Amino acid sequence: MVNPTSAYINPTSVYGPLFPASSDWVADTYTAIQNSKASGGLLGMLDNARHSNGSLRSSLYSSARAANTFALISQNTVSGAGSLYAQIASQRSKEADAKKLQEALDALSASKQMVQSKNVLDPFIYFDDGSTIDTNSNILTMKDGTQIDITTGLKVVDTSSIMQLANGAYLDTKNNILTLPDGTQIDTVTGLKISVTA
Repeated sequence: MVNPTSAYINPTSVYGPLFPASSDWVADTYTAIQNSKASGGLLGMLDNARHSNGSLRSSLYSSARAANTFALISQNTVSGAGSLYAQIASQRSKEADAKKLQEALDALSASKQMVQSKNVLDPFIYFDDGSTIDTNSNILTMKDGTQIDITTGLKVVDTSSIMQLANGAYLDTKNNILTLPDGTQIDTVTGLKISVTA
């Protein structure tokens, strides 16, 4: 036979005491009650109506406070919605602008590929005085052999025929012309001055 006292389990040994000695349950309960009295929102409004003195002034004051609270809630809702809609509209506008810009760039690129630049002039234009223009390289060749770049107006000099000298002078071996640092040009075959530019 089983001893009934041996089958009995003490609940405090498993779960602990209902009110532990280290807990001040009375103070905790009082604090919870006081905190529940200071609730906000609609519950706080109803609780405040219960504790009012019942005067018309108190009732009107509470009603005005509630109306102001509802107005503030409504205003915040409208303001937040307006801000959200403005952000959505701005984002959509940016996306539409970017799409239009990309379409314009694509159309421009396609039109450039359709029209290839082409020289419609004759390769050489001949003049009555014996000078010619090479339209492919844009060089005017005078009858004396002088070449001028028609896009810049400068004399064309073959750099492979130029020999730089130490004092700043240079020698054009193709035309046999020595140009001194002061701009004086001397024909190296005859030794005569051709021109003074400086």
